[in-house]
Amino acid sequence: MQQAAVLDKSRAVSYTAANRYFRVRPLNKPASAIVQHGTTFSVLFAISFCHMLNDMMQSLIPSVYPSIKTMFHLSFAQIGLITLVFQCTASLLQPIVGFAADRRPMPFSLPAGAAFTLIGIAGLGLAQSYMMVLLSAAVVGIGSSVFHPESARVARMASGGRHGLAQSLFQVGGNTGSALGPVLAATVVGIYGHSAITWSAAVVLISIFVLWNVGRWYKNHGLARMNAAKKALADTGLSNRRVVFSVFILLMLIFSKYFYLASITSYYTFYLIHHFHVSVQSAQLYLFLFLGAVAVGTFAGGPIGDRIGRKPVIWVSILGILPFTLLLPFANLFWTATLSVVIGLLLASAFPAIVVFAQELMPGRIGMVSGMFYGFSFGMGGIGAAVIGLFADQWGIEFTYRVCSFLPAIGLLTALLPNVERGGKTIAVSPPVDENSLT
Repeated sequence: MQQAAVLDKSRAVSYTAANRYFRVRPLNKPASAIVQHGTTFSVLFAISFCHMLNDMMQSLIPSVYPSIKTMFHLSFAQIGLITLVFQCTASLLQPIVGFAADRRPMPFSLPAGAAFTLIGIAGLGLAQSYMMVLLSAAVVGIGSSVFHPESARVARMASGGRHGLAQSLFQVGGNTGSALGPVLAATVVGIYGHSAITWSAAVVLISIFVLWNVGRWYKNHGLARMNAAKKALADTGLSNRRVVFSVFILLMLIFSKYFYLASITSYYTFYLIHHFHVSVQSAQLYLFLFLGAVAVGTFAGGPIGDRIGRKPVIWVSILGILPFTLLLPFANLFWTATLSVVIGLLLASAFPAIVVFAQELMPGRIGMVSGMFYGFSFGMGGIGAAVIGLFADQWGIEFTYRVCSFLPAIGLLTALLPNVERGGKTIAVSPPVDENSLT
């Protein structure tokens, strides 16, 4: 009896009812600290779907850069400034929104964020000047700042302890939307002209309706889950200094990932048009291939992190792409497309692992952590787009891609992260309770 009691304090048993199989896994917390809720997939799919619509609308901004550049006679630096304005409003407000939500939850802020996106995209389609384009991009960024921290909180509420899976499902919705944006631009805008962007904004009305129902679930069920999890995992065992240092390392990895992503998402089409003389429509389809690979990689990263831990995923996804990024500037069109797909698959798997790792470092501040990392990723993407635009104007787009290819070497900093993750080794999930709905 005494031996069994000792074992229960250090291990938990995850029970799979389908095959009556027990898996014994070491824990950082006693069995009593485990969150006893099932994964609410209806909420996860709903929030992922809305993330897809949100990011599809946002990805229209870089997708229509060629038409905007021609329409308003812009330089590469001015194109980069559009991204910078969007990313700054999308990044600076996110930690503030997340911090406020941790202190006072705002379930119905989600449809409000979607409404900002609707207004901004409609303004982009109706813009008659460069300043109107900048203002519209800023409004879209505000919508993103409201949407992402609270949505990430909802994903964790609905995870049932499978945090990596929940973040991947949430994030893959966004990446799928980002991949569909260029296709939407190539079809709708390419056929009907720049003003057709306004028509496409109508799909955000669907998102507003779904998010209203998600807000109801958040209010009636999600808050209870989040409060229970906060009490169960209130201590990581690390000093505040070590936590701050670890968060800094994770932010540096985000810097590496999104600075490099900015070179692809904002300038890949220009690179293909200039270097390989492809058409605008063909370049946008190549961008779709890359962003589609990013969506697949994101979906895989979270569940793999749940199974083997976050650090191995971060190692492979950041540092592991270095050989491919170094080869990319010297490849022909076929291998450029192939390498971009490989890079997208590997690089995208990092973000869910990094976010969940950070959430587990500060389990009582999920909203602030989510806002910080989503906001920082957007900010680095915006700064990266502006800096890369200046480089491209000064030294050419080919030279810029060669310089950016060294960014994944920053992944070596992963060695400095502590081994405190609970992913894949600490959560035993009970059978689903009777709240697996949006009501």
